[in-house]
Amino acid sequence: MTRTPGLPTLHGDIPLIFGHRGASGYLPEHTLAAYRLAIEQGADFIEPDLVATQDGVLIARHEVNITDTTDVAKRPEFAARKTTKIIDGKAEHGWFADNFTLAEIRTLWAKQRLPLRPGDFDDRYRIPTFQEIIDLAQAEARTRKRPVGLYPETKHPIYHQAKGLELESRLVDALEKNGLNNADAPVFIQSFETANLKQLRTMTPVRLIQLVDALDINADGSVKPGQPYDFVVAGDPRTNADLLTAAGLAEIATYADGVSPWKRYIVGARRSDDGGERTVGDAGRRLLPPTDLITRAHAAGLLVHTWTLRDEPGYLAADYRGDPLQEYLQFYCLGVDGVFSDFPDTAVSARQQLIDSPGLCSRR
Repeated sequence: MTRTPGLPTLHGDIPLIFGHRGASGYLPEHTLAAYRLAIEQGADFIEPDLVATQDGVLIARHEVNITDTTDVAKRPEFAARKTTKIIDGKAEHGWFADNFTLAEIRTLWAKQRLPLRPGDFDDRYRIPTFQEIIDLAQAEARTRKRPVGLYPETKHPIYHQAKGLELESRLVDALEKNGLNNADAPVFIQSFETANLKQLRTMTPVRLIQLVDALDINADGSVKPGQPYDFVVAGDPRTNADLLTAAGLAEIATYADGVSPWKRYIVGARRSDDGGERTVGDAGRRLLPPTDLITRAHAAGLLVHTWTLRDEPGYLAADYRGDPLQEYLQFYCLGVDGVFSDFPDTAVSARQQLIDSPGLCSRR
């Protein structure tokens, strides 16, 4: 990787850019078209969220529940498949990937999940398998003569294990089949649960990343942490915030190579008193001083990746004045080792500013 003097990443490298579900700000998420566009825009890695079909094939969907990301609700032949399931302790209604064979999944069309984004590209793209995504990444890497990495997430591991569709062995088998099951492979595996990452550490030498979620953010900018679901099942009282203490980071370092916290653990944002928009994302929030999380994680030898950076005004704190580049530059200058972005081209533009102006961070 390119290095920039003074940039406080773990190894001094320029931060990596992860196409979050592809270039999902432009095209329906988790489609080959969205992944290809992310690569074209300069993303170093593309991120497939993995769930399993009824016949055990890994496909890319944001959730096991495919109601909001496919046209399944409009398909009369699948009307009887609508059901209620308990996912991570909560009841969900709709259609679920593990009730469909791969052949049936292949008949569905992807659609835009977020109402704030246009549905112009709905019903154009099919749902890809993990193998198809690997094939795309490797073909693009050959064409572009640069690495194109894969950053799969195991979605709801406990749920899949209970259904006899465990994700871990299927994922490792796919990496092995494609020559990617080694420590030098351009691969990160991520999970919000801890137990399955510990299991994966015994199964593969590829780099593992502990995701750290939260329920929400309080009005004063403090984070409502919630719990990893495997903690809930095990009766472990610790929260996501406990993972980010000195003890938590030291434990993560025993089984993972990095930590990927929600960005509000790094830079908090409180409600503004200026009457700004208070209903969408971060609009109307004012930033708090950065925490010392990156410094502490790096001291534990952990990479720090964060999520999710987006261009739309509703996702930008008021301090950025509508300019998404400013958010990227703040997190880059704080020393994150990588960012997940729905708009990889914006992430690349901000990173290029650092490359072109190595002293930029010191002047901010």
